Amino acid sequence: MSDYIRRINGCILFLLFLALPAEGQKKVTFPSSDGLTITADLYLKDKDLPFILLFHQGNFSRGEYREIAPKLLNLNYNCLSVDLRSGGKVNFVENETSLDAIGKKISRTMLEARTDILAAIQYSGEYNDHPVVLFGSSYSASLSLIVANKNPRVKAVVAFSPGEFFLPALAVSDALTGFNKKAFIAATLTEQEYLGKMLSEIPDQQKTVFTPNHSPGTSGAKALWESSADHPEYWLALLMFFKELNNSGITHSTSIP
Repeated sequence: MSDYIRRINGCILFLLFLALPAEGQKKVTFPSSDGLTITADLYLKDKDLPFILLFHQGNFSRGEYREIAPKLLNLNYNCLSVDLRSGGKVNFVENETSLDAIGKKISRTMLEARTDILAAIQYSGEYNDHPVVLFGSSYSASLSLIVANKNPRVKAVVAFSPGEFFLPALAVSDALTGFNKKAFIAATLTEQEYLGKMLSEIPDQQKTVFTPNHSPGTSGAKALWESSADHPEYWLALLMFFKELNNSGITHSTSIP
């Protein structure tokens, strides 16, 4: 793609999303398997549409997706932006799941947040049985890849800046053996250097690895924020992935475990 076409696409994309009306969200709660109360923002466009489940990076909250989720609704998905137990405050939004874990003295390690992702998948099943897309940022990007592997309730993964965050307890590269989902991996130029080895178990035809061409990049899902200088390039790559995903014929429903 020429620089001119890339700039034009970026401008069109920016204007498209700028023009989108803000979609309201509803705060919901649901239980994790260990008694934790999980807080999330539900963006419900149509109860019969599939879900994108959104998970934040370290020290953040569901507030990471306040400006991202309404734009994703335009792709004909519902969204559920989840406070994981390992996190903090961002965009003036407290991580209420983390606060509940502190109050109940439940462990809040990043790896244990897997339980919260599984609970979010189960909660989405209260609306329909379409397979979900897991969308993670930093440590939750790695967890999303791990949870998705061979899980019949997961259709695909969007992973912004995954990494080996759980060593020595768990190597992400080992957990991806036999990976059988479509995956979009976004990274900065620095992160790209080590992603090759970590993602080696994902077949090339199953993954799209994106780094921006004209900047070092932005780590995590905040690369999609309007305050990120290269957000049009990230959005364009992400939309191309969803276009391919939605045209792939992977639209079947599955029974809820």
